[in-house]
Amino acid sequence: MIDKELFDISKYNSERVYVKGTIHDIEVGMRCVNLANNDKFLMYDTCGAYAEKDYKIDVIRGVRKTRQPWIDAREKEQGGAKTQLWYARNGIITPEMEYVAIRENQGITEGADLFTPEIVRKEIAEGRAIIPSNKKHPESEPMIIGRKFLVKINANIGNSALGSSIEEEVEKSLWSIKWGADTVMDLSTGKNIHKTREAILRNTPVPIGTVPMYQALEKAKGKIENLTWEMFYETLEEQCEQGVDYVTVHAGLLREHVTFARKRVTGIVSRGGSILAKWMSLNNEENFIYTHFEDICGLLKKYDVAFSLGDGMRPGCLADANDEAQFGELETLGELAQIAWKHDVQVIIEGPGHVPMDKIKLNMDKQIECCKEAPFYTLGPLVTDIGAGYDHITSAIGAAMIGWYGTSMLCYVTCKEHLSLPNKDDVREGVVTFKLAAHAADIAKGHPASKFRDLKMSEARFAFNWRDQFNLSLDPEKSAEYHRELMSGEDSDFCAMCGPSFCAMKITKSIK
Repeated sequence: MIDKELFDISKYNSERVYVKGTIHDIEVGMRCVNLANNDKFLMYDTCGAYAEKDYKIDVIRGVRKTRQPWIDAREKEQGGAKTQLWYARNGIITPEMEYVAIRENQGITEGADLFTPEIVRKEIAEGRAIIPSNKKHPESEPMIIGRKFLVKINANIGNSALGSSIEEEVEKSLWSIKWGADTVMDLSTGKNIHKTREAILRNTPVPIGTVPMYQALEKAKGKIENLTWEMFYETLEEQCEQGVDYVTVHAGLLREHVTFARKRVTGIVSRGGSILAKWMSLNNEENFIYTHFEDICGLLKKYDVAFSLGDGMRPGCLADANDEAQFGELETLGELAQIAWKHDVQVIIEGPGHVPMDKIKLNMDKQIECCKEAPFYTLGPLVTDIGAGYDHITSAIGAAMIGWYGTSMLCYVTCKEHLSLPNKDDVREGVVTFKLAAHAADIAKGHPASKFRDLKMSEARFAFNWRDQFNLSLDPEKSAEYHRELMSGEDSDFCAMCGPSFCAMKITKSIK
């Protein structure tokens, strides 16, 4: 059973509060931390209604449908909702746009760098940001992915043929958002894929992504030679109807790129990419997702599902980074992004992969050039190949760098990358590690609200307000646990590392 106390934030001296909109009748959920000096500090929060006092987790009922009234109103007034990109291009600020502007400001109300709903609208209209928002997923609280905004992180979950139940996957999803995941991707490849995804969608207040190819291959009984375009499209339509907010499709992987990949050390490491490469080889035909791309645009437009244009040729080791297979596919993705925009479909571009530190900036620069500033969504990148068991660290190093250079969303990596299916504790460690990488990138790129939390932490540290230090950290439970290993209380003016006589800050305070 899922722990009923999973989202109890009162133990962090915190409460769920709501900030009202001024354009639309909306209330934006935030986490409010009550500090020792009676100050209140607002934080971006991904827990949804679960963080409200006494809100009960009910897997059958699902979480509150925050966006349902807005969706219903659009359907009634316009005879069918449009995409967020269509609204933005037509000068219309939607409730979703105002919602994300309030979230991004995190309680800051003054300053030239504040995000306004108009800034949000313009970034979406120019294709530089997206709000994943399938009208069939009203449970999702609006969030934005774009270079100007907070760097977001995605957590991958999903069963495999070797294990995990539906309830376990729902629990992983909720566990992910507890620690700060901004989106969740269901990458299930085992049994009950449809039922598993349905349970995740109804219970998760953040956007959900998928790779439809996995379920399509299941329908083909696991035999690539049995895959057809019709089978893939049927799967895609099924997932859109369920409420998936963005889909990874490897539309830019062409036959010529497969030829380049044969020269690689690790070949093709993308599941979806390898499946399509094998299909093209067996059928001696071009990628059917590429040849039917505009058909997919029409379907995604109907639901306002965003493209996550997949990098089937991402490098699987440092030796393969920045090669002609990777960059050839990237150029094709840039062409496809412009086709999607013509259909008013939102787009993000997926990126590597394994890349040494000295080649990371080139990846970002080339993506901006090829893809006309569409948001970049990267796996890491991992900066070394020898981190088995510690790849959440090798990837977070690269993630912080590429986030600073302009990547909009980071796909977390757990310590079990390349080795095994992650459990709850691995998910927690992976999410918190990548939240650190994202926050470091936000500070480096000058996000207006990012440094304020660090300042409050520093003030609490100098004042020896231990409870504030715990509650301002990304993992309050772990920081408190570590402090209490050798310290019995929270009223000391030193820590266990320095002791009472060697605390530098304590000594500093004594200087006349």
